Amino acid sequence: MTSATGLRYTMANYMVAQLDEIEPARCPCGFSRRAFVADDNQTATMHMVDIIEDAKVHYHKRLTELYLILEGEGHMELDGELVAVRPMTAVFIRPGCRHRAVGKMRVVNVPIPAFDPADEWFD
Repeated sequence: MTSATGLRYTMANYMVAQLDEIEPARCPCGFSRRAFVADDNQTATMHMVDIIEDAKVHYHKRLTELYLILEGEGHMELDGELVAVRPMTAVFIRPGCRHRAVGKMRVVNVPIPAFDPADEWFD
């Protein structure tokens, strides 16, 4: 049985989440299904994000993000530079890099440390 947060199992040494059962949350890029968000987890989270065309430029002061493009094609805007992306493109985004996805895509995003909504900054 899966909980409302998509967590199927949580044990001392592991967690298992079902991303397609997690309720999507609005985010600067579109809609995100956030796995492994738990009070006792500060290490990393994993998000499946459906990017919409009006994604907003933002940055993080603490988070590093890993993006993996699953579906769609478009660009990542990274500190003002447009970089073409397509399925199986991986992107490493350091803290302070202003970024956004441009185009309709589905991505996996891994924030390290765990995602903190207070660490989303807009100019």
